[in-house]
Amino acid sequence: MPTNEIVNPRTGQRMLFVHHDAALLQIDTVNPPGPPEPMHVHPHQETSAEVLAGVLHFSIEGQEYVVRAGERIVIPPNVPHNFWNPGPEDAHSLQEARPALRSEEFFRDWFALMDETPPTSDGVKVTPRMIVLISSYGDVLRPTSPPWSIIRVGGLLLRPFVRLRGYRPPSASR
Repeated sequence: MPTNEIVNPRTGQRMLFVHHDAALLQIDTVNPPGPPEPMHVHPHQETSAEVLAGVLHFSIEGQEYVVRAGERIVIPPNVPHNFWNPGPEDAHSLQEARPALRSEEFFRDWFALMDETPPTSDGVKVTPRMIVLISSYGDVLRPTSPPWSIIRVGGLLLRPFVRLRGYRPPSASR
């Protein structure tokens, strides 16, 4: 049985899965200071974050919001957004996804892939494995760039290649 806590080895972000049923996924997160995550959408989920300590910045459809301890932000489905912690201390929040879908599985697979992918001086190098993983979770999360149609086709074309090389995400449906 998997542990309830996972850590992104690149960013230090920690996620503790505190509740998961079909209707709701709740994740207790600790977000170290760092740059924004990539802009993305959750096509079928409302997401939210209640900041418990520290500060998180959100960019939602191009508008920036500062969310402090005791405040909550809600992001409707299919709305482009990202978030980051400008520092200097960790930000602690309770994040939710409604419905849960396969969000927990996505984060587990993504963090595992970050652990396997060698770092580069300018961040994360996009690999065929990443494209396949992201394309297999399009119901949960979609980057806004490049366009989803390109990611989806790229994932379909690269899937046989990465399977031949032995890569199978542990949780993704295949």
